[in-house]
Amino acid sequence: MLPTDRAPTTGVTPAWLRRPGLLAGIVITLAALAAYWTSFGNAFVFDDSPSIFWHAPAQRLGWLGDLLATARARLTVSGRPALQLTLMLNRTLGGTTVWGYHATNLAIHVLAGLTLFGLVRRTLRLHSGQALDFPGAGCRPPPDADLAPPADDATLLALMVALLWTVHPLQTEAVTYVVQRAESLMGLLFLLTLYGFARAVTGPPRRRWYVVSVVACLLGMGAKEVMVMAPVLVLLYDRTFVAGGFREAWRRRRGYYGCLAATWVPLALLVAATGGDRGGAFALSPRAAASYWLTQCEAIPRYLALAVWPHPLVFEYGTLARPDLAEALPGALLVITMAAAVLVALWRRTAVGFLGGWFFAILAPSSLMPGRTEMIVEYRMYLPLAAVVALGVAGLHRWTGRRGLVAGLVLAVACGWLTLARNLDYRSRLTLWSDTVHKRPGNSLARLNYGAALCDAGRFAEALAQIDEARQIGPDDAETEIDLAAAWNGLDRPEKALVHFERALVFAPDDARVEYDLGSHLFRMGRLPEAVGHLERAVQLAPGQPSMLVNLAAALLQAGRGAEAVARCEEAVRAAPRRADLRYNLGAALLGTGQVEAAIGEFREVTRLQPEDAAAHLALAEALGRAGRDAEAATERAAGRRLQSAAAALPAPPTH
Repeated sequence: MLPTDRAPTTGVTPAWLRRPGLLAGIVITLAALAAYWTSFGNAFVFDDSPSIFWHAPAQRLGWLGDLLATARARLTVSGRPALQLTLMLNRTLGGTTVWGYHATNLAIHVLAGLTLFGLVRRTLRLHSGQALDFPGAGCRPPPDADLAPPADDATLLALMVALLWTVHPLQTEAVTYVVQRAESLMGLLFLLTLYGFARAVTGPPRRRWYVVSVVACLLGMGAKEVMVMAPVLVLLYDRTFVAGGFREAWRRRRGYYGCLAATWVPLALLVAATGGDRGGAFALSPRAAASYWLTQCEAIPRYLALAVWPHPLVFEYGTLARPDLAEALPGALLVITMAAAVLVALWRRTAVGFLGGWFFAILAPSSLMPGRTEMIVEYRMYLPLAAVVALGVAGLHRWTGRRGLVAGLVLAVACGWLTLARNLDYRSRLTLWSDTVHKRPGNSLARLNYGAALCDAGRFAEALAQIDEARQIGPDDAETEIDLAAAWNGLDRPEKALVHFERALVFAPDDARVEYDLGSHLFRMGRLPEAVGHLERAVQLAPGQPSMLVNLAAALLQAGRGAEAVARCEEAVRAAPRRADLRYNLGAALLGTGQVEAAIGEFREVTRLQPEDAAAHLALAEALGRAGRDAEAATERAAGRRLQSAAAALPAPPTH
């Protein structure tokens, strides 16, 4: 007999076999590690850099004001303090080391898989008429009670659902794309909200689990706006599996539902703080709405198809042209038919109805709120995929019994292998955008980013070709001009690059990054007064950005404005006090203005933060020499030269 929740134990049975829930958790965790172990060294891509490196609060662990500071930044982290907090923790504990961010993403995903396992197992027991929280509940089974598996199969079926969901390749974008932990973090908290409720109604101590459910719901509102549907789905779950009706659910737990509904208030405030716009992801106009809704008639069938056959997976679909009604009609008919079937199943209070409601309700916020971008996005299927997998596993079990679980295990191995392969596409910006252009050659955004990646790889002529192709496919904009400028810079044509930087400023006159890039380029060309003007404007538009402050300080120092340069460096250090490079720049500015003792203090702090930094020891030696402390200077100079020699003796890093 297979180990089950209620299997009798003997003195010779190993302890781990007597705890099938623990064994299932180990299997899920190991499977996730096997599928994602290659992702730890993958690069930061796309929105990762602006959300993690450009935004100053992401660079330190701060107070509530820092968590909310992204509100109008139009970034993935905007108005999402729970997400921002996790990025702050990563930056505080591990700096910019990429593996720490990927490890956190995977940990969130594993916890979500384990929570899904617990939720499904308890739901299967409820569906079998066990452990309900009011007398006689098991006497009136739901209309589809014949679909409920035997209680002994609950752990096995829950394991299969959670395992397939965890290793499914459609999840890679939400797990491997660092900043899209917004989706997986929200998913974890969404599942915890439901799991807390399920624990509260299936056994003591109930009050503790109600608190867990409400707190998880509140935190989820600060992770991603899709969490708005969590209270609705908890009520639907209660009505389907526990109370038997909405009125009864409200009568028994009105205080709990009032607390869940109250979590909508902070969500509304966070959305209002962003201005309702996340870089074009939301656009409230009749034309944008019509175009967006028609594209969703393609998006939802595509999501379902990828859940069944996950190929081809596309990182970025780009902005789709508005389809005409005839093109959208087949997809619209399919979606309408599915929605009607779900409504009938919901009216009958069936488990199938709940799964269908889960699928449509979680997709609803992103599918109904119109936008100019992100029309088809695979990470949106992170939670809805659970409903598809659960329905498939339940159907397979009903038709084949436990023999179907063997087929499910084979399928899980195949999914894990595909996930492992998909993670290889994320190993660098170049491989990811090359794959995207191959699959969506008409996507101008993909070609633009591929061109930028080619620039980073030093392949400037190829980059120009890709960016020119992007201009022919889609409209010219500031991003295109900046990438063209970078390519011309790489070809040692600074005057040509300047033309494109200036054109970028025409497209985006109030963009801090454009001002910064133009100012930095003018600084490299030696046009200091113009450079200072643009860099100062960038700092005004995005105050507290350390990189901008340091570049402005360098330009001020060369322009003979030493006191202002020192002030800007000090401002950068205050924004990120543990960054050794910022303290090094402050030391250099202090030394350049004759403040030798203060410079010595900063260089000493750099050597404390990074004792293996040869340049810091040599800079400290120079400062000590100017102060007449020759013995100390000689010691630091010897240390710096020793570190330089050791670094020169190391083998060159591998090229990719």
